[in-house]
Amino acid sequence: MSQRPSRPYHWGKCPEDGWDDSTLELFLHELAIMDSNNFLGNCGVGEREGRVASALVARRHYRLIHGIGRSGDISAVQPKAAGSSLLNKITNSLVLNVIKLAGVHSVANCFVVPMATGMSLTLCFLTLRHKRPKAKYIIWPRIDQKSCFKSMVTAGFEPVVIENVLEGDELRTDLTAVEAKVQELGPDRILCIHSTTSCFAPRVPDRLEELAVICANYDIPHVVNNAYGLQSSKCMHLIQQGARVGRIDVFVQSLDKNFMVPVGGAIIAGFNDSFIQEISKMYPGRASASPSLDVLITLLSLGCNGYKKLLKERKEMFVYLSTQLKKLAEAYDERLLQTPHNPISLAMTLRTLDGHHDKAVTQLGSMLFTRQVSGA
Repeated sequence: MSQRPSRPYHWGKCPEDGWDDSTLELFLHELAIMDSNNFLGNCGVGEREGRVASALVARRHYRLIHGIGRSGDISAVQPKAAGSSLLNKITNSLVLNVIKLAGVHSVANCFVVPMATGMSLTLCFLTLRHKRPKAKYIIWPRIDQKSCFKSMVTAGFEPVVIENVLEGDELRTDLTAVEAKVQELGPDRILCIHSTTSCFAPRVPDRLEELAVICANYDIPHVVNNAYGLQSSKCMHLIQQGARVGRIDVFVQSLDKNFMVPVGGAIIAGFNDSFIQEISKMYPGRASASPSLDVLITLLSLGCNGYKKLLKERKEMFVYLSTQLKKLAEAYDERLLQTPHNPISLAMTLRTLDGHHDKAVTQLGSMLFTRQVSGA
């Protein structure tokens, strides 16, 4: 009897070098023929048997029609969809590997969920509800972004907004106000502290280490909105350090912003394996495999080296953008704000425009858009 080969060093990890398209397509077809809807003699009589009317739709999804998970658990294996289940397991494993590669080395578990960041945060809050039945409030250092605000309200909690403090040009977390509010409301009545890493200048990432210490001291969960922070070594370092010195229960990041795939997926990750599994069990019913398929294809085509190259290029481009924006600002008697704690976003003053006409700033946005500059 031959001895079982030992696991190769790259078991469950993203390949160092990316695969070519033909290899990828062969792999996806191999997975697809493991699903019962693609068996030659299949006779599906249930309500969810992978029937698709359009051949174009079937091809678009590589005939992986069943979705992922079972009615009670998004991470569970579906017997009649062995290929789709395997796809899900591999994707989660590769994403975990990339999170470690990006700087959060002690992450315990993660899973891809077919919802954008806001709804994924809601799922986390709903899971915490069962652990903290007296909790009514979520403490939230202010960030002017609708979806993370709505994520708390949708889950049935009352956001307690903590205004930031201005330090130089930067808007930073008011730690004194956070701790005072914890003492005022009482730790048992607080579901969690909901902090943010990725944000628009002049706001900078929250003081995650200090917030994590407050959470540990008062035994309050800590949820981090890391929407587009996975691509930033600084944001990932803050999460790693926060977990090391204090408490971070879960951090959520968007698939489209960090892996350049279509909108509609997120990664829920954390440092306690059983808690991450609890969140996955909270998702009701089966789920679309599209976000998992998109990120699997992307990671296998990029490989670790391709993804690291993109991270390096982003840093270099940020330095270039900062240098050129500073020159532009000075040429028009404006100023690039000094926000060294924000490694992703930049801001400059527009006093000259504002002085000319009250709608001039809005008009500038319109002019940029008509010249195909989006995202400013």
